[in-house]
Amino acid sequence: MAKHSKRYRNDAKKVNKAPVSLQEAVDILKQFDTLKFNQSVDISIRLGIDPKQSDQFVRGSIVLPHGIGKTLRVCVIAKGDKAEEAKSGGADVVGDADLVTKIKDGWTDFDICIATPDMMGLVGPLGKVLGPRGLMPSPRAGTVTMDVAKTIKEYKAGKVEIRNDKLGIIHAVVGKIKFDKTQLVENIDAFLQYLQQIKPASVKGQFIKTITLSGTMSPGVSVII
Repeated sequence: MAKHSKRYRNDAKKVNKAPVSLQEAVDILKQFDTLKFNQSVDISIRLGIDPKQSDQFVRGSIVLPHGIGKTLRVCVIAKGDKAEEAKSGGADVVGDADLVTKIKDGWTDFDICIATPDMMGLVGPLGKVLGPRGLMPSPRAGTVTMDVAKTIKEYKAGKVEIRNDKLGIIHAVVGKIKFDKTQLVENIDAFLQYLQQIKPASVKGQFIKTITLSGTMSPGVSVII
């Protein structure tokens, strides 16, 4: 295991082992804003789900009130009028069969992949490449759609995808460490409220088990649920 830097170890001393309020957690996190670059603020949530059960899979998307401080690279798989709509709507890469082949060969230089429903016959086989990276277009996440321009605009504005991993944990970016405290708190609060809204009906007992906030190169801070 790699050793942490002296800065990281000193920052870790400022963190309580016991969970703290969201307001206090953000205050602690902002003390770690000592680097030259603007760290992303990540949220990790351990859910009380059985990730092996398909009816307990958690997936959705939300446009956070203050965005995430990053312009996402959007790839759109479409043809004809919808391809033109994607280009005029600000997509970074647009294509159909040729683009699918490029992705199948391993190219994934984008953050979001959107596809129109009529292209899913071509897109389906890309699951092996895009699935493990969380980039596979999905109707549930809103990335399989005919409303291409609106979807591009939402992701460019800071839309965040939510999906649990195979351990039942959700990881997402909820802003930048240089956001002011109110912006971060409002983003995180909106994220958590939306997560409760998409709780699968089959999940019994406590849905959210633990919440941890961290910067890209900063220790995690546990938040009271």
